[in-house]
Amino acid sequence: MKITELYDIFQIVSGEHYDPHRVLGMHEIEIDGETAIGVRAFLPGAQKITVIDMKNKKKRYPMVQIHEDGFFEILIWDRKEWFRYMLEFTNNSGTTWISYDAYSFLPTISEYDRYLFGAGNHYEIYDKMGGRLITHGGTKGAAFTVWAPGAKSVSVIGNFNQWDTRRNPMRKLGISGVWELFIPGLMENDQYKFHVVQCDGTPVDKADPYGRYAQVRPETASVLYDAKKYKWRDKRWFTAKAKADHYASPMNVYEVHLGSWMRVPEEGDRFLTYTELADKLVNYVKDMGYKYIELLPILEHPFDGSWGYQVTGYFAPTSRFGSPDEFKYFVDTCHNQGIGVILDWVPAHFPKDSFGLGRFDGTALYEHADPRRGEHRQWGTYMFNYGRKEVSNFLISNALFWLKEYHIDGLRVDAVASMLYLDFGKEAGEWLPNQYGGSENLEAVEFLKHMNSIVKEKEPQALMIAEESTSWPGVTKDPKEGGLGFTLKWNMGWMNDFLFYMKNDPLYRKNCHNRLTFGMAYHYSEKFMLVLSHDEVVHEKSSMIGKMPGDEWQRFANLRLAYGFMYGHPGKKLLFMGGEFGQYHEWNEAKSLDWHLLQYADHQHMQNYFKELNRLYLKKEAFWKEDFDPHGFQWIDCDDRDSSVVSFIRRSENTEVYCVCNFTPVCHENFRIGVPFAGKYREVFNSDSVAFGGSGAENKGEILTSEISWNQFSQSVELKIPPLSMVVLEQVLEKKKKQTGKNK
Repeated sequence: MKITELYDIFQIVSGEHYDPHRVLGMHEIEIDGETAIGVRAFLPGAQKITVIDMKNKKKRYPMVQIHEDGFFEILIWDRKEWFRYMLEFTNNSGTTWISYDAYSFLPTISEYDRYLFGAGNHYEIYDKMGGRLITHGGTKGAAFTVWAPGAKSVSVIGNFNQWDTRRNPMRKLGISGVWELFIPGLMENDQYKFHVVQCDGTPVDKADPYGRYAQVRPETASVLYDAKKYKWRDKRWFTAKAKADHYASPMNVYEVHLGSWMRVPEEGDRFLTYTELADKLVNYVKDMGYKYIELLPILEHPFDGSWGYQVTGYFAPTSRFGSPDEFKYFVDTCHNQGIGVILDWVPAHFPKDSFGLGRFDGTALYEHADPRRGEHRQWGTYMFNYGRKEVSNFLISNALFWLKEYHIDGLRVDAVASMLYLDFGKEAGEWLPNQYGGSENLEAVEFLKHMNSIVKEKEPQALMIAEESTSWPGVTKDPKEGGLGFTLKWNMGWMNDFLFYMKNDPLYRKNCHNRLTFGMAYHYSEKFMLVLSHDEVVHEKSSMIGKMPGDEWQRFANLRLAYGFMYGHPGKKLLFMGGEFGQYHEWNEAKSLDWHLLQYADHQHMQNYFKELNRLYLKKEAFWKEDFDPHGFQWIDCDDRDSSVVSFIRRSENTEVYCVCNFTPVCHENFRIGVPFAGKYREVFNSDSVAFGGSGAENKGEILTSEISWNQFSQSVELKIPPLSMVVLEQVLEKKKKQTGKNK
């Protein structure tokens, strides 16, 4: 006796039913006033399916095949209520196996979860969406949920069902737009995708937007992974971190692209793995004296040449270097060596790869439908629709995911300017103004405020760092006061001015002296990080050493001076890999850094210099304790453009140091600068030291003050200022209580 409507059978066998649980599985059925239990199952290629009662396994109910493609059903009259059962399948080759019925389980995501997601407030939605290994209804397997409100149907395909689009159709859960299915028996490392029949009937296979692991490119399937098994060992790190004040702590950051920091040439130039990097890279960073590593995006991406900035797997660390747990081990190792980890994060745009987020259900789901709002033409990517609550929720939960699940210490948020301005990178007619006729992206502004507020609430010690290249006000101001709420902002203005100045021949630097000093005119408007990043050593901009003018000796002297001035200037610090030893070639993501250069003295000296500069920076709290307090910095002389020499004081409550920077190749034998206190001074650092490859023009012994007013101070000292150098002095104090100029 057939109990299923022909329309339902046709929809199931063609893989187009939007609610397969209404048809398949076990149901109470009333016929002629009597209740029986009906069971329906569908498996293409099945020759026989039997229902097995799990309470009494001797009770077996052979099902009747009513469609040649593998649709079976049975009406069980001796049972009046639902009972726990398994299905025994026999295929064409005679192979038999037993499994719980995927269509006998309740949804794995609650109505309340779906409500919060739709409202944009489910900040841990990553625990409810995507493919997840769980135990559900006492059965181990995998839960699958995906947001695709415009899809006609969605099914799970994978290596466990021969990628057959008909075998595991999902159900749509009401108006939420969420599709769901629990498949029993699936295991870690099973591969899968979502087969989406889009709103116009076009079929497409999509990787999981919330997938925790992915195949190694160029393969694009998502991979089931047990995300809860890793045992962290960094409790001490977080205990110390909870007591720290980012603004009053040292922050010198080594920016790294994992795929090109170092490779293994004897093994086909392969990448180092996360575990190898946890040894080699972490030890190197610790030895060099850095406090943080910042990683160019390691979120899964298909194209190496994008450097990680075209993300297709927002919740998956790239499998190029290993598994998710191996990446956790890398982070764990960093923390246990006293090194923080900042992750470059890309919420501004995403690529158009067919398996990715773009046009996910046939509609503009994650992006704006209008290309004037929804596309970055110069990058060939889609822009997120920040005004859609589910999209905002996706991104905010992703930020929290990396901070919580991977113990990341901070996120460097890429391309914030492109989010803030509707006309970013666009010509007239290529963009739409906001409701008030302006170019500000009001939805993105609210998203950033919301995100930073939630991160501050849930992960108060997390760093949120904006790469923002315009004069947008209040980037690091509290959202309650009208700001965007970031912890720090990359100082792109300082970077452009400083590199412009340094690239000039020293003979002409006096003509652009204000480029060197202008940064302090606006320094206290934001909480700035000074950056010499990867963007400055690509696309024919030359490497850092390549930007420096002069002969070989002058180039290295200029570079030492540049780094010294940067470290003396207020603000946190960041340098891209390779710059610390003076790599000549521009950065190339397709090959290793030129480590062979360290066989040459110039590059050895440069690396040693940077190591000692980091040590000086960490040792002298005056360089970082009051980065954002006007008390922490004072010009001694910023106007001597003819000599191209600047001098300044860096101070904290208890200490101060005096920095003198000479941007010409002229050695000044008796150069006078003013100092606030009478007494003795000594040189504690000199970039012209022979150990760094310099000429050795140093100030040895104690330097005594004279009662000669200079630079608005009543006392002054005479120094030897080497060519193209930075000299650092400190006062020699006989008493333990040190003097400062705070009350001057």
